[in-house]
Amino acid sequence: MPESRSRKKAEYTPPTGSKKAVRVGSRRWIAPAMVACWIFGLAWIVVFYIAPDLKEVVYFGIFLLILVLKPNGLFGVGTE
Repeated sequence: MPESRSRKKAEYTPPTGSKKAVRVGSRRWIAPAMVACWIFGLAWIVVFYIAPDLKEVVYFGIFLLILVLKPNGLFGVGTE
């Protein structure tokens, strides 16, 4: 059986420019997010298991908190 021709491989040449790693963002938001989730979880336990009559008050409080912190809405749509 005849042998097939071998293919020539191009030699690898590494890129010439030196590239540094780019840091996309910081992770400083993780700790405040965890604390906020813990507080929200504790409030959830208090409202739904200890004092279930306060559901409407907590819903209204969360609504007011959202309005105070994000007056343009949750998605940041402004009125320009």
